[in-house]
Amino acid sequence: MVFLRKKKVKGCEYLYLVKSMWDKKRKTSRQETIKYLGEISAVTRDDIPEEYREDTKINSFLLQNASKDRKKHEQLIEQLRNKLFTSLTDGNLKESMNIYKSFVSNNSLDKFYERIVIPVMAKIGHLWSNGELSIATEHVASNIVHSLIKVISDDFRKSKQDKGVVILTTPVGEDHDLGCDVLDSFLISRGFITFNLSPSTPSESLIEFIKTAKPDVLFVSITLEDNIRSGQRLVKKIHDKYKKLPIFIGGQAFSQKTNFRFEGKLITDTHMLEQMPRIIKKK
Repeated sequence: MVFLRKKKVKGCEYLYLVKSMWDKKRKTSRQETIKYLGEISAVTRDDIPEEYREDTKINSFLLQNASKDRKKHEQLIEQLRNKLFTSLTDGNLKESMNIYKSFVSNNSLDKFYERIVIPVMAKIGHLWSNGELSIATEHVASNIVHSLIKVISDDFRKSKQDKGVVILTTPVGEDHDLGCDVLDSFLISRGFITFNLSPSTPSESLIEFIKTAKPDVLFVSITLEDNIRSGQRLVKKIHDKYKKLPIFIGGQAFSQKTNFRFEGKLITDTHMLEQMPRIIKKK
């Protein structure tokens, strides 16, 4: 059974998604936090992991706790998205950094990526594909967002924690590496040692690197559906060589269809950044 729990800290209420489970050894129920959702006034249905969004009790709770503050928060989110869109397409890294700092002063890094960066880049990609944005402007925006993520990552990398080793990559032919960069940056912020081998590291080189790096898990990001078969071949080669290595596959390629078979775990929920450390821990 899952439910939402409120916790009050210094006058502010925060929301957690919690799961109640039966402990056979202790013969009692125990509760496990699935995901920290943030300040209650800002939480929307989209913040709930996809597998729990249809839960009647959760939807009822959100409706009962809807407030004017939440509507105001969503308006601020939209304003920040518009500002980031302008700063990226103008090639303004400094302003993009200011938007990041403004947002994370009251929110978490995963929400910055999920609520601000990813929707803005999706909009830029959509406008470009429809001929409403030049390829030059799209390249400028992509370069600036990669620079932004690198600055964020380098800042967190100074902490030198070691909660595990993670390799991130894309299959050959997949040149989109934003997904890997975002996950890389978030995992670094949580104390993981990461090796970002995107985009398109040849499978033979990747397999050899795994032997040296000794990762705890490996993530494969696929953005275009055309590259899914390449991803399946890559994952199979890695699994055949390292059968005990947990492999996770995800990305925009699976936003419409999820019935693909891999020698690993397919992740289709786009709101799972915050859960990644727990997934790695439970590997």
